[in-house]
Amino acid sequence: MSGETPILGDGGAGEPSADLIKNTTTAEFMRDVVEASGERPVLVDFWAPWCGPCKQLTPVLEKAVRAAKGAIALVKLNIDEHPEIPGQMGVQSIPAVFAFKEGRPVDGFMGALPESQISAFIARLIGEDADSEADIEAPQAALEADDVNAAAQGFGEILQNDAENVEAIASLTKCYIKTGDFDRAEQTLALVPPAKAESAPVASTRAALELARKAGETGDVDSLRAKVAAEPGDPQARFDLALALNAKGDRQGALDELLTIVAKHRAWNDDAARKQLLQLFDAWGPTDPATTSGRQKLSSLLFA
Repeated sequence: MSGETPILGDGGAGEPSADLIKNTTTAEFMRDVVEASGERPVLVDFWAPWCGPCKQLTPVLEKAVRAAKGAIALVKLNIDEHPEIPGQMGVQSIPAVFAFKEGRPVDGFMGALPESQISAFIARLIGEDADSEADIEAPQAALEADDVNAAAQGFGEILQNDAENVEAIASLTKCYIKTGDFDRAEQTLALVPPAKAESAPVASTRAALELARKAGETGDVDSLRAKVAAEPGDPQARFDLALALNAKGDRQGALDELLTIVAKHRAWNDDAARKQLLQLFDAWGPTDPATTSGRQKLSSLLFA
């Protein structure tokens, strides 16, 4: 396809090498990254021609990907030509690298790391065996079922063996968020190694913690619904209702209330509704259906 970067050597597993390292666009990101990561992990290298550290990092990434012999792919996105995706993912500085698995970002790093650290990063991504995957799937399922105690115990056991497991740290933090123990949540999130502080799971959990703290100050959903019904033109009441709905797991309801504010009171409180939507998208993650639909609706309102 056009835009692919030629590389040397065989791609491994009988696959053409051009499948392993390529450039992408906003239009092709879903296919090249999100869908492709269902077959093997995909690294996304956000770069720009003017970025000196990017020029240092990209060849090292390409070398490490070739060395993995088909176990991982590299997709490069020029943020000057295609700013939408990095904007949605909260990329604020480059070089920035995100790792996708099964359609979602699972890890990442910022800056031009040395070759040894990049090799170790890739090894972690492709070296997890079935037992390791199963270890984290069980507590994740418990967390989704609101069995917080079982989930916390499972994540704790993982961290005893791998203290830098970012996904386990982030998920254990979410256990404390669910119980309303925000101080313990903050302490747990502080266990993330500095080099992984901007990874996707950590950024998402940090946003979720901030949202949970805000929701605790808004009141209960029923009283807020009544307030909005009595004063439909009050953006603050609607804003508070959105936070309370999100805290209860009603993402669509939260979206609807905030989008209503953007549509009717766009400049209210220094563009607070739009900024709150962006924080929700961070907390939910870029591949969540609510994030996807919410971004589309927000764009339609802002650029109508």
